[in-house]
Amino acid sequence: MIKITFRILLLILVCHCHTFGQVNNTLLKNVQLKMDKVSDYEAEGKLRTNVAFLKLPIAKVKLYYKNPNKFKLKSENGMSFVPKGSMSINLNNIFLNNKYTIIDAGVDKIGNIDVVVLKLLPDDDNSDLVLTTLYIDAVNFLILKSKTTTKENGTYELQMTYENYSKYGLPDKIIFSFNTKDYKLPKGITFDFDDGSAKKSNAQNTVAKKGEIEIKIEKYQINKGLSSAIFK
Repeated sequence: MIKITFRILLLILVCHCHTFGQVNNTLLKNVQLKMDKVSDYEAEGKLRTNVAFLKLPIAKVKLYYKNPNKFKLKSENGMSFVPKGSMSINLNNIFLNNKYTIIDAGVDKIGNIDVVVLKLLPDDDNSDLVLTTLYIDAVNFLILKSKTTTKENGTYELQMTYENYSKYGLPDKIIFSFNTKDYKLPKGITFDFDDGSAKKSNAQNTVAKKGEIEIKIEKYQINKGLSSAIFK
């Protein structure tokens, strides 16, 4: 009797995990289908850089994207501190090869929105990605937050706010957070650095290692047929 009960429980557990796996795959597929409505876009917005050792003004920027993985950010003054990892502002990169293992990490809340939390482990051991955690609005099929750990560029986080372009899965505001110690400035570019002359407390040093880039999009031009030459 005990053996039979154990087998029944094991069968229920296996079926339960299989069902959740199907649900999670369907959820990610619906998110991807929404993003796939966009073959290209050109966007205009404003970029604010909040990095302790840099003094940069708010800049007007243009963002360009062409399916599947071409992305470019151009600043009006040619000087914007944009770490390499921020190229993942293009969330389509998550679905480029669809070779990952999905782990159900339960549910959470972002503001007043319930989100499903999924962890994606790349199947390729040589991938620079170690782990990506997605916080998904399962009603509207939108990624509200992603946290990515890489081998080369540390851990960074994206938070997205959607309004006017949510039907395309395109955010109106993007906040990119990262650890400044994990990134190097582009060659040939110098900024107003903190000279380090004043001693800082441990709390201040911790804050100084955090960086944040905020992009507010003013408008998108979607599916206009961008030339690939823009990305050269």
